[in-house]
Amino acid sequence: MKIGAFELNEPIPELKEPYVFAILHPWIDVNNVGSLILNGLETQFEAKELARLAKPGHFFDFTRYRPTLYYEDGIRRISIPNTTLRYAKGEGGNDLLFLHLLEPHALAEVYVDSVLRILKTLKVKMYCLLGSMYDVVPHTQPFIVNGGAVGKETERDLNRSGAQPSSYQGPTTITTLITQRAPELGIDTIWFIVSLPQYVVLEEDYLGKVRLMELLNLLYHIPIDKKDFERAAEQRSLINQRVERTPELKNLLPQLETMYELRIKRKEGETTPKLSPEIEEILWRIMGKDLGKA
Repeated sequence: MKIGAFELNEPIPELKEPYVFAILHPWIDVNNVGSLILNGLETQFEAKELARLAKPGHFFDFTRYRPTLYYEDGIRRISIPNTTLRYAKGEGGNDLLFLHLLEPHALAEVYVDSVLRILKTLKVKMYCLLGSMYDVVPHTQPFIVNGGAVGKETERDLNRSGAQPSSYQGPTTITTLITQRAPELGIDTIWFIVSLPQYVVLEEDYLGKVRLMELLNLLYHIPIDKKDFERAAEQRSLINQRVERTPELKNLLPQLETMYELRIKRKEGETTPKLSPEIEEILWRIMGKDLGKA
């Protein structure tokens, strides 16, 4: 069965007012925080594939999203980048959908329309986008989460979460249209973007994952894997050790922590404090050393 550009597995399961948790790779999936969350939830809830694009090459440039070769039972196979949707039964509440978005390189409007059509067909109740971006924040404090919502229930969830309302203006992804247009279909939307220290590069960022999982646990009662807390603590310890060996960053941390406090305490309408050119230069130089890369 086809819906827009998607091919669905049949039969289509009956879902109870499903919640969609979506990520956008690679645009707002810094340190693979969103990928970690969705992959973990799919394993936890034993999710099954429901749909994928029938012709992903219509939307993606495979010189930018490279196919990969792998062996399965001694046979060489190829994995082609795609947008996938998986489903799982919720534990006594809403059922769950997990949407792995990729930034389209062509036919972007068709791509967005297809996602919206499949969400409407499955009678989705709520669409939640999870992501991560580099920011001027210290690793020593709870990571700032910026967010937004459209819809009465999701606006209440945003207030409960303690996330800072996003005031970002500038270049964005075409998939933002999903969060803007879904409410027209009766689907409330919400998004949470965790701010990560720009001087820490990690293949799998469990500090960021735990921060967002805390919000999902608070709002939607999704359990947090205890092992993630242990991994996050190990990463923080490793970063602390490397900071101690980097005098420039060690001296800069107090300034980042001061800016952090100002951001947390700022009132609505106030602008976010800016770094001086000298501090920006130091941070970029430290980033070039791949501090915290694992």
